[in-house]
Amino acid sequence: MKTYDIAGFTIVLDKVTMVSNVFEAKNEEGWQFNIRMVSGDHVPIKRPDRSRAMLDRELLVKALNE
Repeated sequence: MKTYDIAGFTIVLDKVTMVSNVFEAKNEEGWQFNIRMVSGDHVPIKRPDRSRAMLDRELLVKALNE
């Protein structure tokens, strides 16, 4: 079982069904992307700047593809 730690969450990689694009979060809360799980739950990952959100998303996608 491969896991990945991000933003205080430990994600089981084989339970991830979708990773959204990075978008501007509501109420000026920075930038966000969502991780959708097999259960239907989603985990919102928010970062204060777009470059950090993009990096976190790219690293997660890389881990998923390994």
